[in-house]
Amino acid sequence: MPSGSCVLRNPRLFNLAGALLCAAALGYALYAQYGLRLLPCPLCIFQRITIAALGAVFLVAAVHGTRSWGRMVYAGLIGVASLATIGVAGRHVYIQSLPPGSVPSCEAPLEVMLRYSKLSSVIKKVLTAGGECSVVNWKFLGLSMPFWVLLFALALGVAGVWFNLRLRPASNR
Repeated sequence: MPSGSCVLRNPRLFNLAGALLCAAALGYALYAQYGLRLLPCPLCIFQRITIAALGAVFLVAAVHGTRSWGRMVYAGLIGVASLATIGVAGRHVYIQSLPPGSVPSCEAPLEVMLRYSKLSSVIKKVLTAGGECSVVNWKFLGLSMPFWVLLFALALGVAGVWFNLRLRPASNR
């Protein structure tokens, strides 16, 4: 295999791998919801949206395959999408770490809030969280799903920014 075709040496392949990892994370979230019957809370839904945005940036970067300044733009967009995911997941982890009874009770379901309120109001209410966001109903290696989302977004964000800024397409070498 030529050295330029390795995922770790080719920005387009790396970005495609990032998009596929985001798709796999979203696929698992859907499996957890429909296969394992774990209902997502509003913060879970926002984490899905930010992971989808991160995956979309990776996919566009892979398809576009830009050079120099364009890769800096994609690195910045990957960083922003990753930070958004980290922020929402971090908030969720914080809410889950609060003692029982200290989290306010649930508001209306997300669908109802979106129907009758402005998006900015809904986002503010969701980020202040309701009681259902404090429930930990899934763990792997002792960590909750939002904690894993936080780690996933951190690792993928750092790698996405780093590789898009550092890698040169094989034809430029």
